[in-house]
Amino acid sequence: MKKLLTFVSAVAVAATLSTGAMAEKTLRITLQLPLKSHLGQNLLSFKKEVEAKSNGDLKVEIYDSAQLYKDKEVPQAVSSGAIEMGSASITRYAGTVPAVDIFYVPFMFNTEDLVRKATAPGSPVRGPIDDAILKTGARVLWWQAYGGAIMLSKDGPLKAPTDIQDKKVRVFGKTLGAFVETLGGAPTLISGSEQYLAYQRGTVDAGMTGISGVKSRKLWQVMDWVTVTNHADVEFLVLVNEKFWQSLSDDERAIVQTAAHNAESSLRDRVSQIEADAYAASEDAGMKVQRLNAQEIEAWRAAAKPVLEEYKKAAGPLGEELAKAAESLR
Repeated sequence: MKKLLTFVSAVAVAATLSTGAMAEKTLRITLQLPLKSHLGQNLLSFKKEVEAKSNGDLKVEIYDSAQLYKDKEVPQAVSSGAIEMGSASITRYAGTVPAVDIFYVPFMFNTEDLVRKATAPGSPVRGPIDDAILKTGARVLWWQAYGGAIMLSKDGPLKAPTDIQDKKVRVFGKTLGAFVETLGGAPTLISGSEQYLAYQRGTVDAGMTGISGVKSRKLWQVMDWVTVTNHADVEFLVLVNEKFWQSLSDDERAIVQTAAHNAESSLRDRVSQIEADAYAASEDAGMKVQRLNAQEIEAWRAAAKPVLEEYKKAAGPLGEELAKAAESLR
């Protein structure tokens, strides 16, 4: 009888420990943008759904504003398991998967229709990118729409590609750097969280970002003009360490996957309105917005053509594959 009681007690303790272990599963997410940004709010919606659907067995902690890692450090931090999850600009994988910069080939995806086709799960553009990143030890859970890339300047708008000549320009990817060099400028790679100071100190004369970033970072305090080029599609990836992912139960993975799908779909459907609100906020704050006509956009496109060939050489066979897939979507 005593042995039976001991056994029952042991089982009860094991069950308690098991339940406690489940309750203690935590998904920490690093984000370079402020929590109030639309990417931060997107992560919050994911957090709420995961915690609600798992009855608190899965906890989500968000570390925003590059508290833990700068954007360029996120891929390594996630793939190594230093943190469970992270949100990073897609171009941060350009060092290991150069083909990801297809989204930064100037004017490749400059309409909402093209962006939606290219970023759809399993598309001939997105599918191979997700597969390539998985080989690094990080799984792409969902893509976060950030919007089109615009140009920032101080003394006047950048209406023509010749306006870039001899200017130092903040960029956030190698291919965008090649774009600036093609136009006669000097590209400077600066993390998103550091661009405010770069503009304030005059480290660069001009820059590229998404209009929502102008709003969330209050860049109107340090720059005067926005030129609406939409020359690149800015995408962020929400990544999870693959070993951690495999450690989750089937039910836990299903909860996380569903929440990820809902977060992606919701944000993709709202990004146009988010951008419209950001333009309005920027103008209300005193910023001037230069919108280009079709002829002016075509001049930018023509000047940028050599960048596509440079991209193909740098990105290898996968780059060739993605370039063909991108053209097939038009």
